[in-house]
Amino acid sequence: MESLAARAAASTPGGVHSNVRLSGPRVFIERAHGAWMWDIDGMDYVDHLLGQGPNILGHAHEAVVTAVAAACKQGTLFGGQHPLEVEASELLLDALQWPDRIRLGLTGTEMVQAALRLARAHTNRRLVVRFEGQYHGWLDNVLTSSTGSAWGIASAGQVASHLDDFLTVPFNDTEAIDECFSRHGDEIACIITEPVMLNSGAIVPRPGFLEHLRRTVDKFGALLIFDEVITGFRLARGGAAEHLGVEPDLAVYGKAMAGGFPAAALAGTSMVMDRLALDTNHSGTFNGNVMSTSAVVATMTVLNTDPPYRAIAEHGTALMQGIQSIADEVGLQMNIHGLPSAFHLSFGSAQVHDWRSLQRLDLAQYADFSHVAVSNGLWITGRGVWYTSAAHGPNELAAALERFRKSLLMWADTRNSPNVLSGQ
Repeated sequence: MESLAARAAASTPGGVHSNVRLSGPRVFIERAHGAWMWDIDGMDYVDHLLGQGPNILGHAHEAVVTAVAAACKQGTLFGGQHPLEVEASELLLDALQWPDRIRLGLTGTEMVQAALRLARAHTNRRLVVRFEGQYHGWLDNVLTSSTGSAWGIASAGQVASHLDDFLTVPFNDTEAIDECFSRHGDEIACIITEPVMLNSGAIVPRPGFLEHLRRTVDKFGALLIFDEVITGFRLARGGAAEHLGVEPDLAVYGKAMAGGFPAAALAGTSMVMDRLALDTNHSGTFNGNVMSTSAVVATMTVLNTDPPYRAIAEHGTALMQGIQSIADEVGLQMNIHGLPSAFHLSFGSAQVHDWRSLQRLDLAQYADFSHVAVSNGLWITGRGVWYTSAAHGPNELAAALERFRKSLLMWADTRNSPNVLSGQ
């Protein structure tokens, strides 16, 4: 393990290929199947990170990998159209129900850019309303970080002026939305939001909040964009739009739609989307490639013929309850909130309804704890989001809770602090 880490550090900045992994464990995974992973030293892990969410069917699902292998034997990239991209588009639209058109891509980051460009083209307006703490990709015009009460650049080399067209308000705050539109309504092209803030704390919308966004954009002639890169096909077959009952004008999908393979999509109404065939550019050499589209077809087929959502909900609920019970036994105050398919765990106590209230939890202590958990064979992220999949069953539940208990006792013991043990 140490030798491979040294080689990675010598060839790659920070030894990783995504900055998200800089704060993660330096473990090298050799193989994965179902809800389990094994590192190069043979240690096994119950996986509740699932590749940051995409593996909703578990790792190396037989139907998906078999379909991809067979399709790729016929070629991988044609520079033209092929039947699989048509089938993938039809299956996605059938699952989602609300949109008329869909355009395929590779990453959520790029499809967010396509959505914003399309909204501006359709409305002939410039400004975009977004929410504190939400993530819409790593590019200059969407990557933000909190500096006190303001939101600005998050990276060296980022051009601050590229954020000038964004109006950032708290999530779940209808008054802030009303004030924003009262000042800038005739300049606002769209609202973009994660319908559930799964990337930042698994924060669910308050009853009526998304409906308020829908009414507001309709009143002012703007568009509503859902960033469903994480929620899509995870909360329900039809994503957050089905689960929460609010339809956007445009929505971005990724992660779970291809069962672990790289794929993303932009969906929307024909009135807006058809501009992509007229005057609004979205391009990409690898869009609709054979590997991605065959993975989408296989994944969508499984989600349709053998829906895992009830089992995922039951497993996630049992996992959340088990974690809470163990924390109570140990005497640690833990906060668990979100949805069974994706929930957030941290130390402390707070009613979490936006990014600011999330900061009242002890996120730093939890990030430290996550490394202990990984060392005990529980693969989780320091950000606190736990994912569940169709591959998680009774054995995985028992193993996860046993490893969580061991990790929590070990972590608390190393601190030997009354405040830690009392949850104060």
